[in-house]
Amino acid sequence: MGEMRDDELAEDFVARRPEALEAAYRAYASTLYSVARHVLGSDSDAQDCVHDALLRVWGRPGTYRPERGSLRTFLSVCVRNEAIGRKREAARHFHIEQRAALAEPEQPYEIEIEDPVDRARLHEALAKLPSEQRQALELAYFRYLSHTQIAEKLGVPLGTIKSRLAMGLRKLQNALPVPSASTL
Repeated sequence: MGEMRDDELAEDFVARRPEALEAAYRAYASTLYSVARHVLGSDSDAQDCVHDALLRVWGRPGTYRPERGSLRTFLSVCVRNEAIGRKREAARHFHIEQRAALAEPEQPYEIEIEDPVDRARLHEALAKLPSEQRQALELAYFRYLSHTQIAEKLGVPLGTIKSRLAMGLRKLQNALPVPSASTL
């Protein structure tokens, strides 16, 4: 496919011809990249931004209307908006992380078991668990986090969290046998 004129490219883009997206990228990549790079300040972030913005526009038929301006201008505005959105999102995440880092540490949990002997046995059994299993169990049962939330908080795959919980519960079950009716 040879070089297209801007009006032909715009017509193909509106008609959703499959080759139009690639042709628009080839024709305007340097301009779009410059727009994203100017806002984001990073080469790799700019490349991702251009890619995502083009796919987002392509995924929404009818967003570009030739009577409102050139395809180059429209795509440049879309990339700029995407870049600004990314920059704002990064600033929000940074602000949240800063607040979390300055926040007071979590208060230790209190196990709600009335019998002091049972409570001591549970503390002792928990202390004997590997730290990964103990931490997962504490987050699940004392902080009431879901498995997904635990995985996100610890930065560990969900399957790993489920395995840690299962192994930890098995070990606790062995360490804390339930008294039978005959021993009561």
